[in-house]
Amino acid sequence: MRRFDLVLPNTVDDCLKILAERGAQAKLVAGGTDLLPQMKNGVLKPAVVVDLSGIDRVRQVQNSNGLRIGAAATARELEVSPALRGPYVAIAESAALVGSLQVRNLATVGGNLCNAAPSADMAPPLVALEAEAVIAGPKGERRVRIADFFTGVRQTVLAPNELLVELIVPPPGAHSGGQYLRHTPRRELDIAVVGVASQLTLADGRCTRARIALASVAPTPVRATGAERSLEGQAVTPAAIERAATLAIEAARPINDQRGSVEFRKHLVRVLTRRTLTTALARASA
Repeated sequence: MRRFDLVLPNTVDDCLKILAERGAQAKLVAGGTDLLPQMKNGVLKPAVVVDLSGIDRVRQVQNSNGLRIGAAATARELEVSPALRGPYVAIAESAALVGSLQVRNLATVGGNLCNAAPSADMAPPLVALEAEAVIAGPKGERRVRIADFFTGVRQTVLAPNELLVELIVPPPGAHSGGQYLRHTPRRELDIAVVGVASQLTLADGRCTRARIALASVAPTPVRATGAERSLEGQAVTPAAIERAATLAIEAARPINDQRGSVEFRKHLVRVLTRRTLTTALARASA
């Protein structure tokens, strides 16, 4: 690993000044579970590493008229936070699947998203809950839907002089429930072959909003919009869930690799969509 300068700003503005000065030479670190292995293996060779641990705003988790999650909040914090219960529990479920307990005590939601791996566990429930990313840059702050945050494999909308500050998740409304599930060859310390997050909102016995987000079946997380439309305005019966699970396959664009074939991944999309919708319905009805 080559030598680098370490900088510890205390505010978002201080961080942005460093990024403005050093640009692509600088890399941000919160937990380091993605960055440090890439530096050790020579994949990344930053001249400056900017440690976000001293910036209070990026570490906060608040649930008041919607959920706000700082980009440097750890997976473990999200896994156990009382703020991530009820309609937001799918986020906690996804955080609980990141690495081992030791990794979750370091790994952050911002790192999981900004690394932009197609298998990122915390992306699908945030997409399903229609979260927005708050991005700070030299021209101020802007908001980007998480569904639009990812532009390709390990690529996002972030410019070298910008910082992901926090995630804002709007209130999904009463009688809303969701779940995130994934399939992995091992029970933990593995990445998703397929991941699915489903979120349902009910009123008067019918579905008023359905969101289904898939991971590991395309270069970026994708919404199964056809499956969503099949549920909205309808009673969520077992037959309706089965129909939506079949339609969800249409959104998948998987590849063959050593971890699974195209056919296997499409099968998993159907199975996991069925399971997450069934649980989302039960939670929304409780």
